[in-house]
Amino acid sequence: MKTFVGIDVAKAHVDLFDTRTKTHRQFENETEGIIQCTDYLISLDPELIVLENTGGYETSLAVALQSAGLPVAVVNPRRVRDFGRAVGRLAKTDRIDAMLLANYAATMKPPERPMRDRKSRFMKALVTRRHQLLKMRTAEGNRREHSHDKAIARSITAVIKMFDRELKKIEQQLQALVSASKALNQRVKALTSVPGIGEITAIMLVTEVPELGQLNRRQIAALIGVAPINRDSGSFRGKRMTGGGRRTVRTRLFMPTLVACHHNPVMRAFYQRLLEQGKSKMTALVAAMRKMLTIINTMLTKNEYWKPKLT
Repeated sequence: MKTFVGIDVAKAHVDLFDTRTKTHRQFENETEGIIQCTDYLISLDPELIVLENTGGYETSLAVALQSAGLPVAVVNPRRVRDFGRAVGRLAKTDRIDAMLLANYAATMKPPERPMRDRKSRFMKALVTRRHQLLKMRTAEGNRREHSHDKAIARSITAVIKMFDRELKKIEQQLQALVSASKALNQRVKALTSVPGIGEITAIMLVTEVPELGQLNRRQIAALIGVAPINRDSGSFRGKRMTGGGRRTVRTRLFMPTLVACHHNPVMRAFYQRLLEQGKSKMTALVAAMRKMLTIINTMLTKNEYWKPKLT
């Protein structure tokens, strides 16, 4: 009988449930507890272990399990909640959540997450930190616009300068890490050959979407959440929508796509054609993002640079 394991991760502890022995176990979410949890799971020899993405609390455990050669999938919490509603499990405790995750693993069998090495994890953390700093800098910039007191304005300006220094440090670290890797350097150079994609956006893409170049166009569009979703029932034909996937990547691709729609001849022609067909600007922009992802996915698959040919 195959064993599927669900692990509910909290700051202080992790709760575990497996489908074969139907046993609950709890371990501390710190070094010694993670070692004990890993040893226990090795003894179970599970088919799949599923954890939710909790914003970072799951990272140490996931890395430890993957390093031990165990099959791990880190899933979107919303999908697990929807699964719970579908099977009628509305109550919520750590033990119930662990059981739900195990049943989700057994039923849905989500794909394993490829293991990231230490360098990749560090780059991902730097990219995330840069995004956090940018959000805080934007907030301070907005406050400065509405500040009528010189002392307050000076304080805000000082904070903005501090953010600028930290952003520069992080960008230099990212550039150094890319330069030190021949494979990463080649992928970033290929992406920056696309008009509209700058170096930081290229680094974000190779860090946040390592699957680029390994999936087909439909899979990469679904992964990022820019594939249109049908909403039809009987004779009713609903409006196609996009969603799900990696929202942070979509958010960070918005401005590069907008720039490409004005300065990249292929993307500009595509975008204008959609507008002439009566599509809204936002619909056309999302379609352009999908097309750009398709192009760069193909480029990385074939190990090619941008070819400015209208299609």
